Amino acid sequence: MARVPVLLNSNAGAVHADPKIGERIAETFARAGIEADVELLESGKCATRCRALAERGDGLVVVGGGDGTISAAASVLAGTKSLLGILPLGTLNHFARDLGLPLKIEEAVRLIARRPQRQVDLGQMNERLFINNSSIGLYPLMLVNRDLQRMRLGRSKRLAMIVASLRTLWRFGSRRLILTVDDQRARVDTPLLFVGNNDYRIDLGAPGRRESIERGSLSVFVMRKKTRSGFIAASMRALFNRTRADDMVKIEHVEQLVVSGSRRSLAVSLDGELLRAELPLVYRIRKRALRVVAP
Repeated sequence: MARVPVLLNSNAGAVHADPKIGERIAETFARAGIEADVELLESGKCATRCRALAERGDGLVVVGGGDGTISAAASVLAGTKSLLGILPLGTLNHFARDLGLPLKIEEAVRLIARRPQRQVDLGQMNERLFINNSSIGLYPLMLVNRDLQRMRLGRSKRLAMIVASLRTLWRFGSRRLILTVDDQRARVDTPLLFVGNNDYRIDLGAPGRRESIERGSLSVFVMRKKTRSGFIAASMRALFNRTRADDMVKIEHVEQLVVSGSRRSLAVSLDGELLRAELPLVYRIRKRALRVVAP
C-alpha cells in the first residue's frame, strides 16, 4: 500500500469542528488503497512542511484546509516534482471549486487515488505567489478590521467580515496609484484594484468564479473613483452584468502589471491574507507552474 503525507490545517473549519477528522481521513485513504501519514499542523507551518517533503522527493503531497492553506502549499510546491492533492476543508474553497474538485472528503480522496493531473497557472506579486487573487484598497482594510474583531472580540470569521465590510464602507476612500501594463502607464484614483489569477466573473451567474486557471494571464479590475453610494451602485450593476463605462476598467490578457505610487508601502491582500508590501508591486502570471490533482 502506497504511503502519502497528508497535511491538515488544524485551524481549518472542518478540522476544528471534528476532533477525529484525522482518523476519519486516514481510514478513507486506506479504503482507497493509500496509507496516509496524517499530520495536523498550525496554519503557519504548512509551507515549511511542504518544502521539506518536496526536498525529500515525495511525488504526492496532500494538503487539507482553506484557500490560505492551499496557497501556502502551492507557493513552495510550484516548480518542484511534487504533485499537490487538495482536500477542501475551508469555508469557501474558491481554488478547489474553480478546479472542479469534489467538496466531499470521500470523493476528494477517491480522485486523489486516481491521480489525474493538470498544470495550472499561479499569480505572483514580487516574490509572493497566489492561487486566487490580490487586491489593494477597500478589501485589505476589511481584512484589518476583521482580524482585529476576531482577536479582541472572538467573533467568527464570517460575522467579523460582515461587520468589517460595513465599517470600511463608512470610511470609504480612494488610493492614488500608477499602473504600468505592457509599457502603457496610467495614473488612477481608485477605491479598489483587483488582480486575479486568470479571468474572474463578477456577474450574478457565477460571481467570483473562473472558467479556467490555465489561460496564462492576469485579469485586472480598476474601480473608478466614486462616492460611497456610487461605489455600491457600481458594484450592484456589475453583479447584474450592467456595468457602465464610468464604473470600472477591466484589463484582460495581462502578463505583467507594475503598481507604484507616492507611498513606500501598501496594505495588500493575497488569497484573503493581509500583508504590507513595499512599492513597486510587480504582478506576473506564472504559466502552468503548479502540478495539481484535478479532473
